[in-house]
Formats: sequence, C-alpha cells, structure tokens
Amino acid sequence: MNNRLKVLRAERNWSQAELADHLDVSRQAVNAIETGKHDPSLPLAFRIARLFGLSIEEIFDDGAN
Repeated sequence: MNNRLKVLRAERNWSQAELADHLDVSRQAVNAIETGKHDPSLPLAFRIARLFGLSIEEIFDDGAN
C-alpha cells in the first residue's frame, strides 16, 4: 500500500523515532509502514490520520483507483 507517511513526517521535521513515540509504536514499525513492507492496523491508521489531521484516504492509497 502506498502512503505519504514519510513526507508528512518530514514536513514536521520528525525522525522516525519521534513519530513512533507519538504513535506508541516502535521506530521499526514506522520504517516498515513508510517503506510499504507492512500495512498498519486499522486502529493505527486512525491514530496516524488523527495525528496529522487528515483522513486515512489522504495518507494511504491501496491503488484500487
């Protein structure tokens, strides 16, 4: 699944570790999501969306369109 997480994180000058702290996940989890190696759970996707003030669809793209 494609996502804008890395761009959104960079806009705030956050490291992966800082974003991980905000989301209560490991830095490795953030890296795996950013690189597309892992899709976040639905609750985590909602936390990410709330943190950035965006909808899930504005951050994640499943390529179905």
